[in-house]
Amino acid sequence: MKTTNTSEPWRVGVLFSRTGFMAVIEETQLRGTLTAIDEINNAGGVNGRPLEAIVYDPGSDSRAFGRYAKRLMVEDGVNTIFGCYTSSSRKAVLPVVERLNGLLWYPTLYEGFEFSSNVIYTGATPNQNSVELCRILMELYGPRVFFVGSDYVYPRESNRIMRELIRSSGGSVVGECYVRLGASRNEFLPVLREVKRAQPDVIFSTVVGDGTVFLYQCYADLGLNPKVMPIASLTTTEAEIRAMGYDVGEGHITAAPYFQGIGNERNSAFVRRYKKRYGDDEPTNMCLEASYFQVNLFAKTLEQTNSMDTEVQRTSVMGSEIHAPQGEIAINPIWGHADLWTRVGRANRQGQFDLVFESQSCVRADPYLLGYGRHVGQRSLEVA
Repeated sequence: MKTTNTSEPWRVGVLFSRTGFMAVIEETQLRGTLTAIDEINNAGGVNGRPLEAIVYDPGSDSRAFGRYAKRLMVEDGVNTIFGCYTSSSRKAVLPVVERLNGLLWYPTLYEGFEFSSNVIYTGATPNQNSVELCRILMELYGPRVFFVGSDYVYPRESNRIMRELIRSSGGSVVGECYVRLGASRNEFLPVLREVKRAQPDVIFSTVVGDGTVFLYQCYADLGLNPKVMPIASLTTTEAEIRAMGYDVGEGHITAAPYFQGIGNERNSAFVRRYKKRYGDDEPTNMCLEASYFQVNLFAKTLEQTNSMDTEVQRTSVMGSEIHAPQGEIAINPIWGHADLWTRVGRANRQGQFDLVFESQSCVRADPYLLGYGRHVGQRSLEVA
């Protein structure tokens, strides 16, 4: 895409669900994206030109993500898209951006084992969350783990990786259940009863969307105790904790690059601006934060290149760094994945997370776990 001297807006696509069972988290990703765009525009835009977001709501339907991605690129003339939470929605968009040579900025943790030259991955990969979470769970709670997941690609693949980590470290998976995406609250009760019978040391949840709220609420309904047998997750953020109730979420564990309560001034300022815009009772979270910083990283790259051309954009962004609310991060030039921080937190009664572990700096992305022997005792965190 050629550029000329013009004051026309830079047009970008945005695909997050505002409706359906994934809206509880994707709405926050949309907010993070639009907050960044508004801040950039209020500061004068990029090289004197504003960013213009073309926003569609796929309604938590993976196929709709693919259709809207095609509409953005073919009808709207957009080649840069910010979007997707679930891996199934990402995989619906992937062939579109690859065929039409677009660039998807994907701000969600995922199962790894994927590379596309048409995607910039800014969410965590398993070496940045699963490895350290597994070690901490086995040290603090015990080796017997029960898996509960939503029934689609990310939970099954994430559980495959976690199973290897657990078994190679002397632990065992004592049960495994999947519940359909969009499941009702009643569908989680038999799952939790099965968990109660198995008596694991910890539950590892890869449930997403509204199902996360229902899982934790059913756990509380059955009188289970997070001090004895917590739910540990890679996907449960401040947004889901708020939706389920702070008392319900208290004591459970999440691994994430970012929590609202981390202590640095850049994050404190980010949280203040976000709450001023959306309300004091609206928390930030890791998916929102990644959605926010990736737009700023895109804008930084655009300022340098003054081009929306996919090849120019991708070449320029590789190896670039930015001060995100979570801390200094970078785009790994080998994989096109972000080097992110590793943190593990325990939810408190205020709906925030108290840190149990924090890496010293960002951790290099290793989406294929090439640097890992699948054994958490190796302590193979590699800082960037």
